[in-house]
Amino acid sequence: MFAIVEIGGNQFTVKVGDVIKVDNQNTEIGSTIDVQPLLVSSEDGAVVKVGTPVVEGAKVSLKVLEDFRGEKLRVFKMKSKKRYARTFGFRPEQTKLEVTAIV
Repeated sequence: MFAIVEIGGNQFTVKVGDVIKVDNQNTEIGSTIDVQPLLVSSEDGAVVKVGTPVVEGAKVSLKVLEDFRGEKLRVFKMKSKKRYARTFGFRPEQTKLEVTAIV
């Protein structure tokens, strides 16, 4: 069984045992987060439940594994013919989540 969940404005297709990286969730390591899925389906596609906007009575349990900083991103701004160019970068704070159950 797999589900589509929305976390932090991004959608992820998950199944039990998957590990996903999302924007920082400000939660304690080892705690559990419950999220309502947008879609739930069986592996063969025989049973498909689509939510409006979420599937009522269904939930996806996620365990917080760790908080970490992602890869460095470079941002370059330039305006041609104006001698304006700026480069800066940052490393986003992220959280690693493991899918423990889809109910």
